Amino acid sequence: MCAKGIDESGIKVLANNKKARFLYFVTETLECGIELQGTEVKSIKTGKFSFSDSYAKIEKDELWLVALHISLYAFGNIHNHDPERIRKLLAHKKEIIRLRRKIQEKGLTLVPLRFYLVKGLVKVEIGVCKGKKLHDKRDVIKNRDMNRESDREYKIK
Repeated sequence: MCAKGIDESGIKVLANNKKARFLYFVTETLECGIELQGTEVKSIKTGKFSFSDSYAKIEKDELWLVALHISLYAFGNIHNHDPERIRKLLAHKKEIIRLRRKIQEKGLTLVPLRFYLVKGLVKVEIGVCKGKKLHDKRDVIKNRDMNRESDREYKIK
Protein backbone atom coordinates (compact mmCIF):
# COMPACT_ATOMS: atom_id res chain seq x y z
CA MET A 1 0.00 0.00 0.00
CA CYS A 2 1.20 3.50 -0.76
CA ALA A 3 1.89 5.97 2.04
CA LYS A 4 -0.27 8.74 0.59
CA GLY A 5 -1.52 7.40 -2.71
CA ILE A 6 -4.33 5.35 -4.12
CA ASP A 7 -3.87 1.60 -3.83
CA GLU A 8 -5.32 -1.15 -6.00
CA SER A 9 -8.69 -1.27 -4.16
CA GLY A 10 -9.50 2.41 -4.74
CA ILE A 11 -8.62 3.62 -1.24
CA LYS A 12 -6.76 6.91 -0.90
CA VAL A 13 -4.90 7.01 2.42
CA LEU A 14 -4.91 10.49 3.97
CA ALA A 15 -2.83 9.75 7.08
CA ASN A 16 -1.44 6.87 9.15
CA ASN A 17 -0.90 6.91 12.91
CA LYS A 18 2.65 5.53 13.23
CA LYS A 19 2.84 6.61 16.86
CA ALA A 20 -0.10 4.35 17.77
CA ARG A 21 1.54 1.31 16.21
CA PHE A 22 4.68 2.05 18.25
CA LEU A 23 2.87 2.63 21.56
CA TYR A 24 0.25 -0.14 21.32
CA PHE A 25 -0.28 -3.73 20.26
CA VAL A 26 -3.17 -3.66 17.78
CA THR A 27 -5.35 -6.73 18.29
CA GLU A 28 -8.23 -5.90 15.98
CA THR A 29 -9.32 -3.18 13.57
CA LEU A 30 -12.70 -1.77 12.60
CA GLU A 31 -13.63 0.52 9.71
CA CYS A 32 -15.99 3.33 10.70
CA GLY A 33 -17.56 6.24 8.96
CA ILE A 34 -17.29 9.62 10.63
CA GLU A 35 -20.02 12.23 10.97
CA LEU A 36 -18.57 15.48 9.63
CA GLN A 37 -19.76 18.93 8.65
CA GLY A 38 -19.09 20.30 5.15
CA THR A 39 -16.04 22.39 5.95
CA GLU A 40 -14.56 19.53 8.00
CA VAL A 41 -14.68 17.25 4.97
CA LYS A 42 -12.88 19.83 2.84
CA SER A 43 -10.18 20.34 5.49
CA ILE A 44 -9.63 16.58 5.87
CA LYS A 45 -9.38 16.06 2.11
CA THR A 46 -6.64 18.72 1.98
CA GLY A 47 -4.81 17.01 4.88
CA LYS A 48 -5.34 19.75 7.49
CA PHE A 49 -5.98 17.53 10.52
CA SER A 50 -4.10 15.96 13.40
CA PHE A 51 -5.04 12.80 15.29
CA SER A 52 -1.88 11.67 17.06
CA ASP A 53 -3.38 12.08 20.56
CA SER A 54 -6.96 11.17 19.70
CA TYR A 55 -8.90 8.18 20.95
CA ALA A 56 -12.40 6.72 20.71
CA LYS A 57 -14.85 6.15 23.54
CA ILE A 58 -18.23 4.50 23.85
CA GLU A 59 -21.08 6.35 25.54
CA LYS A 60 -24.74 5.25 25.50
CA ASP A 61 -24.18 2.69 22.72
CA GLU A 62 -22.56 5.31 20.49
CA LEU A 63 -18.95 5.55 19.38
CA TRP A 64 -17.25 8.97 19.69
CA LEU A 65 -13.88 10.25 18.48
CA VAL A 66 -12.21 12.59 20.98
CA ALA A 67 -9.28 15.02 20.49
CA LEU A 68 -9.28 14.97 16.69
CA HIS A 69 -8.16 18.41 15.53
CA ILE A 70 -9.45 19.49 12.12
CA SER A 71 -8.13 22.92 11.13
CA LEU A 72 -10.54 25.59 9.97
CA TYR A 73 -11.23 25.57 6.25
CA ALA A 74 -9.36 28.47 4.64
CA PHE A 75 -12.23 29.41 2.33
CA GLY A 76 -14.95 28.90 4.93
CA ASN A 77 -17.31 31.60 6.10
CA ILE A 78 -18.96 32.34 9.46
CA HIS A 79 -20.42 28.82 9.45
CA ASN A 80 -16.99 27.20 9.74
CA HIS A 81 -16.70 24.24 12.14
CA ASP A 82 -15.27 23.98 15.67
CA PRO A 83 -11.79 22.40 15.31
CA GLU A 84 -11.85 20.42 18.59
CA ARG A 85 -15.42 19.13 18.78
CA ILE A 86 -16.19 15.50 19.60
CA ARG A 87 -17.26 13.63 16.47
CA LYS A 88 -19.57 10.65 16.19
CA LEU A 89 -18.28 7.50 14.52
CA LEU A 90 -20.67 5.42 12.44
CA ALA A 91 -20.66 1.69 13.14
CA HIS A 92 -23.23 -1.06 13.59
CA LYS A 93 -24.74 -1.37 17.06
CA LYS A 94 -23.62 -5.01 17.41
CA GLU A 95 -20.02 -4.03 16.67
CA ILE A 96 -20.17 -1.25 19.26
CA ILE A 97 -21.55 -3.60 21.91
CA ARG A 98 -18.84 -6.18 21.12
CA LEU A 99 -16.16 -3.49 21.39
CA ARG A 100 -17.53 -2.29 24.72
CA ARG A 101 -17.34 -5.83 26.14
CA LYS A 102 -13.72 -6.20 25.01
CA ILE A 103 -12.69 -2.84 26.43
CA GLN A 104 -14.35 -3.44 29.82
CA GLU A 105 -13.02 -6.98 30.25
CA LYS A 106 -9.42 -6.66 29.15
CA GLY A 107 -8.58 -3.00 29.73
CA LEU A 108 -8.05 -2.24 26.06
CA THR A 109 -8.43 1.14 24.36
CA LEU A 110 -9.70 2.35 20.98
CA VAL A 111 -7.21 4.34 18.89
CA PRO A 112 -7.62 5.71 15.34
CA LEU A 113 -4.96 4.12 13.11
CA ARG A 114 -5.56 5.76 9.75
CA PHE A 115 -7.87 8.05 7.82
CA TYR A 116 -8.69 7.34 4.19
CA LEU A 117 -11.18 7.99 1.40
CA VAL A 118 -13.40 5.32 -0.12
CA LYS A 119 -15.43 6.56 -3.09
CA GLY A 120 -15.16 10.12 -1.76
CA LEU A 121 -16.29 9.23 1.78
CA VAL A 122 -13.98 9.80 4.76
CA LYS A 123 -13.40 6.63 6.76
CA VAL A 124 -11.37 6.01 9.90
CA GLU A 125 -9.79 2.71 10.93
CA ILE A 126 -10.14 2.19 14.67
CA GLY A 127 -7.82 -0.27 16.39
CA VAL A 128 -8.51 -2.19 19.58
CA CYS A 129 -5.17 -1.69 21.29
CA LYS A 130 -3.25 -2.78 24.35
CA GLY A 131 -0.43 -0.59 25.63
CA LYS A 132 3.16 -1.74 25.20
CA LYS A 133 5.59 -1.86 28.06
CA LEU A 134 8.98 -0.14 27.88
CA HIS A 135 10.86 -3.35 27.06
CA ASP A 136 8.47 -4.04 24.16
CA LYS A 137 9.21 -0.61 22.69
CA ARG A 138 12.95 -1.26 23.05
CA ASP A 139 12.55 -4.55 21.17
CA VAL A 140 10.80 -2.75 18.32
CA ILE A 141 13.59 -0.16 18.11
CA LYS A 142 16.27 -2.88 18.22
CA ASN A 143 14.60 -4.90 15.45
CA ARG A 144 14.16 -1.80 13.30
CA ASP A 145 17.84 -0.90 13.67
CA MET A 146 18.93 -4.46 12.86
CA ASN A 147 16.77 -4.47 9.73
CA ARG A 148 18.19 -1.12 8.67
CA GLU A 149 21.76 -2.40 9.09
CA SER A 150 21.07 -5.58 7.13
CA ASP A 151 19.49 -3.52 4.33
CA ARG A 152 22.57 -1.31 4.19
CA GLU A 153 24.88 -4.32 4.00
CA TYR A 154 22.71 -5.86 1.30
CA LYS A 155 22.78 -2.66 -0.79
CA ILE A 156 26.59 -2.44 -0.50
CA LYS A 157 27.09 -5.97 -1.90
